[in-house]
Amino acid sequence: MDFSWMAWTLPTALFFLAIALMLVGMGVWEYVSPGGNPRVGVLRFETTRGDRLFVSLLGSAFIHLAWLGLVGANLWWALALSAIYAIGVFRYV
Repeated sequence: MDFSWMAWTLPTALFFLAIALMLVGMGVWEYVSPGGNPRVGVLRFETTRGDRLFVSLLGSAFIHLAWLGLVGANLWWALALSAIYAIGVFRYV
């Protein structure tokens, strides 16, 4: 397999590793506690753990893109804001 089309830097590899670990963690969580823990939150429709993970990842991508466009390339604060957002999504959505 030729992966030369992508700039494989350490941050890029860590990003994909983190996504893979989240997916594996969610799979293990689903195996241990099947059903996805559906509940109705602020969106007023039923969501599962997988739905909340997807919404938190999507929102984090938008937070990072907005940060790049409005503030600059220092993404540590965007990462902190994304973590707070993800905690809020898993708690209230």
